[in-house]
Amino acid sequence: MNAPERIAAEDALVVAGKTYASRLLVGTGKYRDFDETRRAIEASGAEIVTVAIRRTNIGQNAGEPNLLDVLPPSRYTILPNTAGCYNAQDAVRTLRLARELLDGHALVKLEVLGDAQSLYPNMPETLAAAKTLVADGFQVMAYCNDDPIMAKQLEELGCVAVMPLASLIGSGMGIINPWNLQIIIDRVQVPVLVDAGIGTASDAAIAMELGCDGVLMNTAIAGAKDPVAMATAMKLAIEAGRLAFKAGRIGKKLYATASSPIEGVPDWSTS
Repeated sequence: MNAPERIAAEDALVVAGKTYASRLLVGTGKYRDFDETRRAIEASGAEIVTVAIRRTNIGQNAGEPNLLDVLPPSRYTILPNTAGCYNAQDAVRTLRLARELLDGHALVKLEVLGDAQSLYPNMPETLAAAKTLVADGFQVMAYCNDDPIMAKQLEELGCVAVMPLASLIGSGMGIINPWNLQIIIDRVQVPVLVDAGIGTASDAAIAMELGCDGVLMNTAIAGAKDPVAMATAMKLAIEAGRLAFKAGRIGKKLYATASSPIEGVPDWSTS
């Protein structure tokens, strides 16, 4: 087994006690049709697939195409989310519906938005919803801002993962504040997964090089000119970034350091 294969085998992502080989989580919105959704997600190698319960049919609308027909729960961990919710009450109601539709499924993604223009998280409502959901037996992965204090509070409430934004949802701006993400990574013990703002493969690699446990994305893949090719690029970027993090990058220096040894080499300048 070569080094990349060995590290991958020994370094699985663990969320709520379950092990995943892939550290890439993907959304299911904005694709042209379910066939493109299926092909892109297969190319991504993702095992956790998030679904907006308010916008996607997973059985609540009888007679309509069902996403679970192309992304079966037997193959993927379906992660219902509360996209489109602007208060704790609506978010809790939405995830309780999802639990019924998915036969008691407990792992969920919580997001409570502050406004429709920025889609920035409303953290007081997110904290309130998280408290209720955890008490109700849900395993909550919480979308949040890049505030280390908020991330720690979500962990203390019992969330199984915190998901700070890199930048605004769908913006493609990449990681705006790596320093805050680094503080969150250093301070919380649950998995830290970047959620929102990834634009291209290098953004995903940077998140992993910082030490994030994973990345969730949707628009970066679904909005690309070739979603299947971009999904493949994201898969490779996540793997490369994690491998680089585990390998340990060199320190940054102001001045150059010779690549070849200089000790014991004759000084021809004086001859």
